[in-house]
Amino acid sequence: MRSVLLLVAVCFLAADAQAQWLNYPTPGLPRTKEGQPILTAPMPRTADGKPDLSGVWHVQPTPLAEMKRLFGNDVDIVQVPGMEIETVSKYGINIFADFAPGAEPIHKDAAEEIRRRNQSASGLDTLSRCLPATTPLATLLSEVTKIVQAPGITLVMHELDNATRQIYTDGRPLPVSPNPSWLGYSAGRWDNDTLVVETSGFNDKAGLDIMGHPRSESMRITERYTRRDVGHLDVEITFNDPVVYTTPFTVKVTHLLQADTDILEYFCNENEKDQTHLTAGNK
Repeated sequence: MRSVLLLVAVCFLAADAQAQWLNYPTPGLPRTKEGQPILTAPMPRTADGKPDLSGVWHVQPTPLAEMKRLFGNDVDIVQVPGMEIETVSKYGINIFADFAPGAEPIHKDAAEEIRRRNQSASGLDTLSRCLPATTPLATLLSEVTKIVQAPGITLVMHELDNATRQIYTDGRPLPVSPNPSWLGYSAGRWDNDTLVVETSGFNDKAGLDIMGHPRSESMRITERYTRRDVGHLDVEITFNDPVVYTTPFTVKVTHLLQADTDILEYFCNENEKDQTHLTAGNK
């Protein structure tokens, strides 16, 4: 577990989280007389009547007490201002946080590889190498995510990596033989007021979490986005990868609207310092 904590520390030290365009009012939000956004107001809709998922979002953090129960009392031993451990989701550290140890639906050879690699402080982590966090990890840490919804396409902009997912909602099918990629290929459809997104075509280079639970090129992710009201976006994520995992599994998170702010420009290779600290066997 101490090596996992070091992984978390390295990842958090790789960036600095501050807001920009601070206090510039987000257009269209319902507000009180004092100008505060009414986050419990009914969700907005687009011109065609669909729920509008647009906005800057941050995952609802897991309370510190729960983080310590799951990962030990030392989980907050290293803190970066604005990126404290209680600003992230437990699933960002361990996608199997809800499973009892040893009950995770993962093939034994994959589990053993994770255990072996995480004996090193650099483990299976890609973030310390300035490689993309991808889906869903980039949406589970301290950095925010910006959704821009337009006819036929919805963009999910990760502050982490400045990477942008394209979710096509124009009826196209997923590619049959895609070139494996970091973000995969995404197609969405509406199920009443829920946007259902299917993503496939991943490469096998990224982990699902800081602990390094892997994915193969067979990974398929199904996401269900439901905007409960102005301030809350509920997301259900189902993972299906028969190469690595014995059965599909699902996590559920809520993202909170970050009104009157925006995402930062972020490039990991700028002033990068981690590579010199990685052991030769894990570079």
